[in-house]
Amino acid sequence: ARKKLERKLSLRPEKKDLVERNILKGIVAPALQAAQADLQRSQLEDKLDQALQQRPNAEELVKGGILKGMYS
Repeated sequence: ARKKLERKLSLRPEKKDLVERNILKGIVAPALQAAQADLQRSQLEDKLDQALQQRPNAEELVKGGILKGMYS
């Protein structure tokens, strides 16, 4: 039984591999994982807001020949 356990443990993937495959959440302390997730979500929201603000409006898309509609 001991040899079987040792063999199985030797086949176990490294923690780094599990993080890379999104099975484990980073190498951050468990007490900080929720704060890290909140920060990442906030950063993603900020990035999306910025991208939406830079997006051309419908009139600009019609002028560029990208959009056809009530503006043409």
